[in-house]
Amino acid sequence: MPTFGELISEKRKEAGLSQKELATKIIKEDGQAISPQYLNDLEHDRRNPPGEHLIEQFAKILKIAPERMYYSAGEFPPDAKCEDATEQQVVEAFKAFRKVIDRKEQ
Repeated sequence: MPTFGELISEKRKEAGLSQKELATKIIKEDGQAISPQYLNDLEHDRRNPPGEHLIEQFAKILKIAPERMYYSAGEFPPDAKCEDATEQQVVEAFKAFRKVIDRKEQ
């Protein structure tokens, strides 16, 4: 399974985009585009994956399922976060997740 940076790099290349081209399409919350250097750092895993605002943009532009992006980033999609979940619900959700992942590996 590729890292977050490897996934971005792979999909960016498949889309025929340079780092500079992709960087201009990813807009931070302050309205400015990310820098090509920041993208390069992400692709080489020299930076931690960004927050959901940027993850969602990478997913849309690179045509990657957002869930896949969140998984590679080690995060939960916003709609999967539930502050009032019981311990039992969390345990059962992870058991179900592992069961599905284990099936795919076989």
